[in-house]
Amino acid sequence: MATIEPAARRKIVLPAPPYTVDDLLKLPDDGNRYELFNGSLVVSPAPTPLHQDVIFLLQTILHQAAPPDLKVYSTVNVRASDKDLYIPDIVVVPRARAKAVSLMFTPSDVLLAVEVGSPSTQARDRGLKTEAYAAAGIPIYWRIEPHEGPTLYVYELDGDAYKAPTAHKAGTVVSLSLPYPVSFDPADLIED
Repeated sequence: MATIEPAARRKIVLPAPPYTVDDLLKLPDDGNRYELFNGSLVVSPAPTPLHQDVIFLLQTILHQAAPPDLKVYSTVNVRASDKDLYIPDIVVVPRARAKAVSLMFTPSDVLLAVEVGSPSTQARDRGLKTEAYAAAGIPIYWRIEPHEGPTLYVYELDGDAYKAPTAHKAGTVVSLSLPYPVSFDPADLIED
């Protein structure tokens, strides 16, 4: 059987931090998730199968409930500034903006950002991303913790910060009105 030698890896040399979005775009497409928070580079490995299942199941629920003028996407680029680029697990954006954007949304495009927690991202999702999304003006942030049943934490923007989250545990149907009406049991986000 013939084999093909892998192409030589292109050496990437980044300038000293803080990094910019332009620096980030020079990084390889290697399966990692590269984000910027105030010029600091944050690298995450590809999501686990459980993480991907939760994303897929929630994206399906949100897609089925979405009005025709809104779109639901996973893992899109959200450029908040030259030194801030986020990749939420799921976003809801206006359909008109989705048609106009080729590479990066702005925070003003995002009506809902969702992060699915994992042991490696727990501190970021609870602290750094919560603060960053609020500062960027994203009106609603959901954090899902699969290992808590799962539990859905809903944050709503109040000025320039989120109010304390409301926790919705598995076993109870939650009915939310923002960014549009949707009802589901957080338990539906984990397959048996």
